[in-house]
Amino acid sequence: MNRRKLLFAFGFIALIAGFFASGAGEWLSLAALKARHGELLAWRDAQPLTAALGFAGLYIAVTALSVPGATVLTLAAGALFGLGTGTLLVAIAATTGATLAMLVARFLLRDAIQARFGERIRALDAGIERDGAFYLFTLRLVPVVPFFLINLASGLTALPVRTYVWVSLIGMLPGTVVYVNAGTQLARVESLSGLLSPGLIASFVLLGVFPLLARRALDAWQAHQVYRPWPKPKRFDRNLIVIGAGSAGLVSAYIAAAVQAKVTLVERAEMGGDCLNRGCVPSKALLRTARFLAEQRRAPDYGIGEASARFDFAEVMARVQRVIAAVAPHDSVERYTGLGVEVLAGTARLLSPWTVAITTADGSERRLDTRAIVIATGARPFVPPIPGLEEGGYLSSDTLWALQECPQRLLVLGGGPIGCELAQAFARLGARVTQVEMLPRLLAREDADVSAHIGAVFAAEGIDVRCGHRALRCERDAGGGRVLVAEHAGTEVRLGFDAILVALGRAPVTDGLGLEALGIGLTKSRTIETDAFLQTRFPNVLVCGDVAGPYQFTHTAAHQAWYAAVNGLFGQFRRFRADYSVIPWATFTEPEIARVGLNEQEARERGIAFESSVYRLDDSDRALAESEPQGWVRVLTVPGRDRILGATIVSAHAGETIAGFVLAMRHGLGLEKLLATIHVYPTWAESGKAVAGTWKRAHAPQRLLGWVRRYHDWRRG
Repeated sequence: MNRRKLLFAFGFIALIAGFFASGAGEWLSLAALKARHGELLAWRDAQPLTAALGFAGLYIAVTALSVPGATVLTLAAGALFGLGTGTLLVAIAATTGATLAMLVARFLLRDAIQARFGERIRALDAGIERDGAFYLFTLRLVPVVPFFLINLASGLTALPVRTYVWVSLIGMLPGTVVYVNAGTQLARVESLSGLLSPGLIASFVLLGVFPLLARRALDAWQAHQVYRPWPKPKRFDRNLIVIGAGSAGLVSAYIAAAVQAKVTLVERAEMGGDCLNRGCVPSKALLRTARFLAEQRRAPDYGIGEASARFDFAEVMARVQRVIAAVAPHDSVERYTGLGVEVLAGTARLLSPWTVAITTADGSERRLDTRAIVIATGARPFVPPIPGLEEGGYLSSDTLWALQECPQRLLVLGGGPIGCELAQAFARLGARVTQVEMLPRLLAREDADVSAHIGAVFAAEGIDVRCGHRALRCERDAGGGRVLVAEHAGTEVRLGFDAILVALGRAPVTDGLGLEALGIGLTKSRTIETDAFLQTRFPNVLVCGDVAGPYQFTHTAAHQAWYAAVNGLFGQFRRFRADYSVIPWATFTEPEIARVGLNEQEARERGIAFESSVYRLDDSDRALAESEPQGWVRVLTVPGRDRILGATIVSAHAGETIAGFVLAMRHGLGLEKLLATIHVYPTWAESGKAVAGTWKRAHAPQRLLGWVRRYHDWRRG
C-alpha cells in the first residue's frame, strides 16, 4: 500500500474511531429516537431546510463509514419528514453513502486483492460484467443482508460506479419504504427486528431473484429455439460420440468410459492423432538423435579429446518410427476397446445436434443418435499461398518423417517453436539450414533476450537465420535449382534450397463436419466458436483440443477434454468453465525454453506491474558439472510480494524444471515456500530454489538486519 493510501486509511479509521469515541452510537438507537422525538420535531418545524440537509448529511456519513445506525435513521426519516419526503431523503442519502463506502473499499483494497488473487478476480470480474447488476439488485432487496458487506464486496469488483448507483437506488427502495412507513408510526415500533415479517422478506427475495429467473428462462427459450429445427430422438444409441482420436479425443472417450457412459470414438486416420504420429513423439525422437551428434562434437567440453559418430539418415528415421511404434499401444484401438470404448474407423459428419453419420473406407454409412458430441479433430500444418510453393513441393511437420535422405540445403520457413526445433535438429544432422522468419526475431512470443540467446546459439551451430524476411514466391534459378524470393528492408533476397520445410503453425481441421448446416460458426483464427464451457451454440455439442483453441498443445488438449466430456455428460446438473489460469509450455531446442504464466513482454503489454528475479545457470553446480552453464531462470512476482506471476527458464531440461513453478502457481505457493522446500543436490530443479533465494535477498529487511548487526556487536563486547 502506497503512502497516499496509507494516509487515507489512517484518516478513515480515525473518523470511525471518533464516531464511537464521541458516543454518537448511543444517540442512534430506537430508545434515543423515541425519547427525543418531540425535540426533533420542534427542530424540524423551526428550521425545515437545515433539518433536512443535516439529516441527509448524517445519513451519508453513517453509511459511508459503515457504522451502525442507518436503520434507526431510516425510521427517523419517517418520524420527522413523513413517508414521501422521508423516502426521498433516505433514498438519495443511502445511495450516496453506499457509493462512497464502495469507492473507499475499491481505492484501499482492490489493487491488493487483485495482486493477490489476480486470475480469480479476473474470472469474478467477467461474471460481474455479465450478471453483476442482477446480483446486486437481489442483495439490495434482501434487508437481512448487511449493506456494508455489499458495499465492501462491490468495491472489490470491477462493477461500474454508474451501474452500482442506479441498481442500489432501485434495489434499496422497497425496504426503505417499509422502514420509513414504520417510522411514521414510531410509537408503535417496539423493536427493529420486528419490522420485517418472514413473508415480507420472502417477497423481497422473490422480487430480487425474479430478474435472474427471467434471464434463465430467456436462455432456456433461446436454447429451445436453437434446437427447434432438429427433431430430438425418442431414444439414443450413445451417451457420447467423440470425433477425432488425438490427445483431446482419447481423453474425452476415456473419461466417458470411466463413468460408465456408452461412448463411440471415430477416427479417420491414425489413432493417437498428430502428437503420436507426426508431432510430439517423432520430433522428440529426432531431437534426441540430433543432440547426441551435437554432444560428439563437444567432446573436449567433457574431457574427451575427440569423438565422432557415423550414421545413416535412413536409420535415424527408422528409429523415429520405432519410437512411434513403441508408444502406439498406449493409444491403440485394442486398449480403448478394452476400456469399453467403441472405436470406429471413418469420417464423421453431424446431421443434427443429435445425429452423427460415420462413413467408412468402403463407402458405407452408419448413423448414430447421441446425447452429446465432442469434436476433437485437431489441426494440420498451415501452408501459406506462396506462388510456386505447391508446384515445387514442400515438406511439413506431417510429411518430413518419410524422408530417407537428409537435404543438403534445407530452408525452414517459420521462426516459431516447430521451426526452431526442426531447424536445429536438421542442422545437427548435417543439412545446411537457412531459417526464414517474417518477424524481427525468432520465437516472438518470448522475451527479447530469450530470442537473442537462441539466435546466437543457432548462428554458432551454422544456421543462417534470416529474420525480417517476408516470403514472396518460389521459383527456379538459371541452373534449375529452387529459390525462395523474400523481401527484406524493401529489397528482394534470393535464398537457394534443395528442400523447403513449412513450419508456420497449424490450422484447425473443420472441413467435412457439417458445421455450416447446423449454423456452428468459426472464429477469426478458424477454430470452432465455443463458450467458456467449450459448448457450441448447441450445449450438447462441445469442442476441445487444437480445433477449439486458444492453445495448441497436447497437454492443453487433454486438459480441455475433461471439461468437454464432463459438461457433455453431466452439464444438465452442473457445468464447469475451462480453466486456463496456469498453462505451461516448452520449446525443445537446445537449450530448452519453458514458460508458465507471464513473461516481461506480456506483463508490459497488459500493464501489469511486476518485479523480476533472475538466477543465471553459470552459478549452478549441476550446470557447471554438465558443461551447460548457459541460460537462466527468470521469475516475475507481484511488487513487494512473493506471489509468482510467471516463470521463464532457458536451460537444459527446462521442460522438466518448469514443473515446480507450475505447481506453485496452480496452488498459490509463493517463492518463500519454494525457498523453504528441500531440493536434491545437485539437480537442475535446484535453480527454482536458487531464484527464490535471489528474490529473498532483494527483499531482505535491511533495517532489521542493521539492528541484528548491532546486537551481535554488543554480544561481542
